[in-house]
Amino acid sequence: MGLEFKMVYLLLGSNLGERKELVNEAVSKIDACVGKVVTRSAMYETAAWGKEDQPPFLNLAVGVETKMTANELLVSVLAIEQELGRVRLEKWGARLIDIDVILYGQEIIDEGERLQVPHPRMQDRKFVLEPLAEIAGEVVHPVFKQNISTLLSLLKDNLTVSKIL
Repeated sequence: MGLEFKMVYLLLGSNLGERKELVNEAVSKIDACVGKVVTRSAMYETAAWGKEDQPPFLNLAVGVETKMTANELLVSVLAIEQELGRVRLEKWGARLIDIDVILYGQEIIDEGERLQVPHPRMQDRKFVLEPLAEIAGEVVHPVFKQNISTLLSLLKDNLTVSKIL
């Protein structure tokens, strides 16, 4: 029996170069290489988080149906980042493209620094929850047992996150 389809949610971001084009190209590559992009949020402009002396990010969330395992998914999104010019120089540094695995179905995965799902800090970040709530507001976080919209409403993060498209 083959793998079942799994609904996964990814967050994409860019704060260097042609941000909008890079994010849209990443979505196209995800659709071609990872699985069918069944939903996508609007784009949001977000002040940099963690390391604030850098340009603002464009972020968006996508929901993807895939038959990939979580590890295959991670390898694929890292390859897409690299293909689009991502270079990892510093934690939370400026980047051409960033693709994070936020949710992988209802699974809880902890492989240390390499792969943690749900994303371990998603519940603390408005730039993750705002676009995710737009497309998956009723999806329940497998650890906190609350839906994404509720997590957003409880959030203390006051970072500026503005819908642009």
